[in-house]
Amino acid sequence: MEVYLDNSATTKCFDEVAELMTRIMCEDYGNPSSLHRKGVQAEQYIRYAKETVAQILKVNEKEIFFTSGGTESDNLAIRGCAYANCRAGRHLITTQIEHPAVLKTMKHLEEEGFRVTYLPVDRTGCVQLSELHRAITGETILVSMMHTNNEVGTLQPVSEAGLMIKQMNPRILFHVDAVQGFGKFRIHPKKMNIDLLSVSGHKIHGPKGVGFLYVDEKVKIKPIVFGGGQQSGLRSGTDNVPGIAGMARAAEMIYGDLDRERERLYELKEAEFPNSEMLRELERVFLLKVIDRKWMDHIDDMDQLRQGIGLQAFAQRDPLVEYKLSGYEMFSAMTSSIQEETVRILLHVRVEEKAEREQVAKVTGTNKDTSLAKAPKKRESEKIYPNDPCPCGSGKKYKQCCGRK
Repeated sequence: MEVYLDNSATTKCFDEVAELMTRIMCEDYGNPSSLHRKGVQAEQYIRYAKETVAQILKVNEKEIFFTSGGTESDNLAIRGCAYANCRAGRHLITTQIEHPAVLKTMKHLEEEGFRVTYLPVDRTGCVQLSELHRAITGETILVSMMHTNNEVGTLQPVSEAGLMIKQMNPRILFHVDAVQGFGKFRIHPKKMNIDLLSVSGHKIHGPKGVGFLYVDEKVKIKPIVFGGGQQSGLRSGTDNVPGIAGMARAAEMIYGDLDRERERLYELKEAEFPNSEMLRELERVFLLKVIDRKWMDHIDDMDQLRQGIGLQAFAQRDPLVEYKLSGYEMFSAMTSSIQEETVRILLHVRVEEKAEREQVAKVTGTNKDTSLAKAPKKRESEKIYPNDPCPCGSGKKYKQCCGRK
C-alpha cells in the first residue's frame, strides 16, 4: 500500500479525468481552430472548460485564459501587466515568500528598470496589511500576493488586501497566485477585488502542463507569447484540449464535493491517534527538519502553523481514513515518502529517550512531576516560546507544563 502525503507538490490524476483525456487524445483529437467536424468537437471541450471554470469563480467566460500551468500564468499576469501599464508607473509590490514563478519574474523586471518592494511576513508567515499600506505609492501599478503558501500553508489576507488596494487607488492591479488555494477554498475574484488569478491543473487532481489565468475584462494586459492569435491574441498556441478539459473536469469534481471533503480532512487532521503526544512532537521535528531554517525564524505559534499546514499535508480521497495509522506509522510513511532518513533517526532517538525515562520512573517509583527538579535549564540567550516542547522532557508544551503561570 502506498501512502502519499506530498499533495502540495502534485496530485494523482482522478481516474475520470484520465479517461476523459484519453478519449479526447484518441477519438476527439481535432484542432479547436479547425472548421471541420473534428475541430468543432474539440472546440466544444474548450467551451465546456471555460464555462466550468467561470462558474466556479463566478466570472465571465471570456475572462478565462488557458496556459501551460501556474508558472506561465504568473509570468503572463505580472509581465503582461507591467509592460501594458508602465506609463502609469514602474513600481511593483510582492512578498518575500512568493513562489519562484513570481519572485524570479519580479527580479527580471527589476533588471528592466522596474522597482519592486518585497513585503516581509510575521512569525506565522503572514503578510501584515500595515506593511502593504506603507509600500503603496503613486507609482504603484501592480500588487502580487499568493493565496496559500506552498511551504507551510499560511493563508494570506487576500480579501482584505484587495479591498485596501482598491480604496487607496482603484487603478492598481491585484494579482493573486492561487495555485495552492484553488480546490481547497472558494475563491470569487470579483467579490475579493482580485484582477488576475493564477491556477494550475496538477494541484487539483488534474493533469500536469495546464493551468489558467483569470483576467478581469477591465485589465490592461499585453501578451508575452506571440503566434497564431488564439485566445483573443493574449495567449497564442494550439489549445491543449485534453489538458484543458481534464483540468476543468477535475475542478468540477473538487468543487462539487468541496464542503464534505474539507470536513473529512479536518476530522482526519484532528483525529486522536493512539499516541497523540508523540505525534505532536514528531510533527514539530518534521517541520524543523523539512522547512528551511529561514522559515523557522519567522514562525512562533506552532498551533497556528498546523492549522495552515493541515490541508496541505493530507491528500484528498486518501486511504489514510481507512487505515488507522498510529503516530509512528504515519510519520514513517511521511519520511519514506520524502526520503528524510535524518528525521527517522531523530524519531528513533526520541522514542528511545521516552522509553528510557518511563523505565527509570517505573523502577524508582518516581513520577513525571519529580523529574521537573532535574529539568535542564536553557541559557538566558535561548528564548522558550509557549508552544515549544518543555525542556523538562515531559512531552508537553512549555505553556502547559513549566511555563504555566
